[in-house]
Amino acid sequence: MTSRVAELVFKVSLRDDPPMTMGSAAEWAEAEWIGHPYHEELQPNSRPQRPNLDPFYLAPAGFEHTAPGTVLRSRDVELGFLGFIPQAVRAVQLLYRSTNLRGAPQAAVTTVIVPAGQATNRPLVSYQCAIDAVSDQCFPSYALRRGSRALGSVAQLEYLLISALVARGWAVSIPDHEGVAGIWGAPHEPGFHVLDGLRAALDTESLNLSANAPIGMWGYSGGGLATAWAAEEFADYAPELNIVGAALGSPVGDLGEVFRRLNGTFWAGLPATVIAALTHIYPALDRLISEDATPAGQAMLRDIEDMTTAQAVIKHINLDFGSLLEVPLYEVVEGPEVQDVFDSIKLGKTAPSVPLLMVQAVYDQIINVDGIDELAQTYADGGAHVTYHRDALSEHIVLHPLSAPMALNWLADRFAGRALAPARQTSWPTMLNPATYLGLVKLGLVSAKVLLGRRV
Repeated sequence: MTSRVAELVFKVSLRDDPPMTMGSAAEWAEAEWIGHPYHEELQPNSRPQRPNLDPFYLAPAGFEHTAPGTVLRSRDVELGFLGFIPQAVRAVQLLYRSTNLRGAPQAAVTTVIVPAGQATNRPLVSYQCAIDAVSDQCFPSYALRRGSRALGSVAQLEYLLISALVARGWAVSIPDHEGVAGIWGAPHEPGFHVLDGLRAALDTESLNLSANAPIGMWGYSGGGLATAWAAEEFADYAPELNIVGAALGSPVGDLGEVFRRLNGTFWAGLPATVIAALTHIYPALDRLISEDATPAGQAMLRDIEDMTTAQAVIKHINLDFGSLLEVPLYEVVEGPEVQDVFDSIKLGKTAPSVPLLMVQAVYDQIINVDGIDELAQTYADGGAHVTYHRDALSEHIVLHPLSAPMALNWLADRFAGRALAPARQTSWPTMLNPATYLGLVKLGLVSAKVLLGRRV
């Protein structure tokens, strides 16, 4: 056994993994890539494959023996706004070892953008897109690439906000936080994927990021949910990271409540997609669907797994889940199997140790403001430092861009080491704040460069 493999054996022996056997040690020793991950140079003008067909997403043999955050392979890629406007940025994709809901090893992917030029201790932001789908078309690692076909993916639109981060000179990690299987709504593991993506970025020498770089996290809606899980898991899972703040936009604190709220509405396709995803990790829920859903209901859940977010919403406007069940809906929703799932996927298990900016619209048509009020209070009661902006005029879609200047400035203050203001709640509408429009002008200039394919 080589000294490199022996060192890895020693490191893993310190963890609570099953005892190593002679067979597993031999298998490990054959994993020659460990410590020397393969890197693929840029292939200009190549059309990306969807992740389920792309061998890049397959973890190499022996990956389970590496530490979380270990880079398994990497590649340079071209990015394109909406898939076809080439972007003048350097982007590297990393396949890395992470952890799933059950604590087992799992591979995940992040796309890292590093601004041009040298910088000392450059800040790093993990931006969690609102993937909000099972379909791999919506994974940022695919949707953001030049040549992708991902019409209806929210991540393609969020590239404008990602570019605003890059324009500030910050490096950005954009993880596929739902994992390679697209399990939207899973608890805990989105946080593991986010944190391990940061570890992988910091450990990639070619990115020239400092191990002590100040780190921020930001996400909205489904991305806010993943950011919240990362904030909750940080202290126990990745305390060595220098995370200085997390901005949680409308973070879907209680998916069970969202299911009840959106059934039969314009947005019914969103909770339908979550249910389809969760059947893959909750056997009792899968069994319940098999027993109680009509053939049409089971077909709907299968079909929705290959739809982008917009497709799922548009095709299932006003969908009533009760019409797809053999038994009354309330019996299913109030049953122990579903209640156990709803309880396990609800945020608020742990108060984050990092400062939080929480943003929520009072007139949000998707996420009930009462649920975010409760989450903010739960975090504060647990000792978290929470700045909560409860916007008195906005709704869900509009608040994302309107709150972007606030989130950007708040992260800039954290990176600059400025003192935190006392924890507080504000409600003055962003659309009536002059600072919002100054920030939107800057965002507009960045967006114009993106549309023209110029460096931001």
